[in-house]
Amino acid sequence: MLTILGFAMIATFLVLIMTKKMSPIAALVLIPALFCVAVGQGARLGDYVIEGVGNLAPTAAMLMFAIVYFGVMIDVGLFDPIVRGILKFCQADPMRIVVGTAVLAAIVSLDGDGSTTFMITVSAMYPLYKRLKMSLVVMTGVAATANGVMNTLPWGGPTARAATALKLDASEIFVPMIPALAMGLLAVFVLAYVLGIRERKRLGMLTLDEALAREPQPETVSAGAGGTGGKGRLRKGTGASASGTGTGSGTSSGGTVNEEADDEFQGLDPNRPTLRPKLYWFNAGLTAALLTAMIMELMPIPVLFLLGAALALTVNFPHMPDQRARIAAHADNVLNVSGMVFAAAVFTGVLTGTGMVEHMADWVVGAVPEAMGPHMAIVTGLLSLPLTYFMSNDGFYFGVLPVLAEAGAAHGVSPLEIARASLAGQALHMSSPLVPAVYVLVGMAKVEFGDHTRFTVKWAVLTSLVVLAAGILFGIM
Repeated sequence: MLTILGFAMIATFLVLIMTKKMSPIAALVLIPALFCVAVGQGARLGDYVIEGVGNLAPTAAMLMFAIVYFGVMIDVGLFDPIVRGILKFCQADPMRIVVGTAVLAAIVSLDGDGSTTFMITVSAMYPLYKRLKMSLVVMTGVAATANGVMNTLPWGGPTARAATALKLDASEIFVPMIPALAMGLLAVFVLAYVLGIRERKRLGMLTLDEALAREPQPETVSAGAGGTGGKGRLRKGTGASASGTGTGSGTSSGGTVNEEADDEFQGLDPNRPTLRPKLYWFNAGLTAALLTAMIMELMPIPVLFLLGAALALTVNFPHMPDQRARIAAHADNVLNVSGMVFAAAVFTGVLTGTGMVEHMADWVVGAVPEAMGPHMAIVTGLLSLPLTYFMSNDGFYFGVLPVLAEAGAAHGVSPLEIARASLAGQALHMSSPLVPAVYVLVGMAKVEFGDHTRFTVKWAVLTSLVVLAAGILFGIM
């Protein structure tokens, strides 16, 4: 019965948010509360919620101060050189913009934090998508899928969890997986190219001059807000048809026009008053030190971001009014994400406390035919897609993975193969409603979570299957 109710609770939640009948926060709170009563454990709802909040409180603290820290770094211009390079490549070509989104998300994902990746990617790319009237779910889908593949880095979380759960060395899991993960990242770039070609066909080919002709004022986006949408209508370039032919970069009779257009098409306002060019190397060193400390696990990540945010605010904005202004600028994201984390704590608390997760995992593992035992690595890879989407990474890696590893060991499949296969579903996991960072993404991009889910899931599943197939082909699992 608990198995059926567990799947029913998840299905009800997904249907309600995808059909926009309820907001994610309301659904994350009310649906599990209702099912907790339905299983006859309503009297313990408070205990389950408190336990869930306690488990996720460090995550909420980490996200809160990570948003403030990287928001300040965006404000002061730390990432502007990377952004300018990506945007120079993009020009006003929809295909290049979508590919640039994937490249930027993949590069920034090296820090291992999804919230940071989405903040920087959306801050840089949102104005271009709005200016060209491109689909914003393309941006969120590509960014989430690229980050999902890169999330398998040893300091990203899943690899460390798998290593801990199965008592293995993280490097032994990750290093052999690099070829398969590279194929997954290549699949993301191919996907971005295909989606970009689709957008180019839909919108036509534009030059920078044409993109800016109807809307000369620069459009910027801050880390604390989604940005402002452009209202000027764009016309198709005269030098290309709607079929998307052409190079995507026009020429002008005067170099001044192109230079002005390039300046206005930066996404992040190059003249914003919060820039601190004299402190660039201090901020770069502080960020490098912070990431190094995270990788070396010198302190808990929430503490590192707390200290980093306090130091970044104090050095870059020594005056109290400026500090308050920066905190206020990012307060919207902080409130949205932390609120979503604590709402998710209700969902995970009930799912775990009532025993639904355990019964669902036992049912799934028990449903695996005995004949599939020698192929348990492949089974684990396939199961990682739905299970890491419907469950937290902690629930999957610490609750389900040991059971799968034990079943595989009985048929001669090594725990290393099981651990590597378990990473295949991460491209899909990053769009799970239980991942707090995804709400940073959709919130800053001003995209409904249900729209993001409908668009992204199919492409994320395909990417995960590419990783799994590559792992099998290369003999990794």
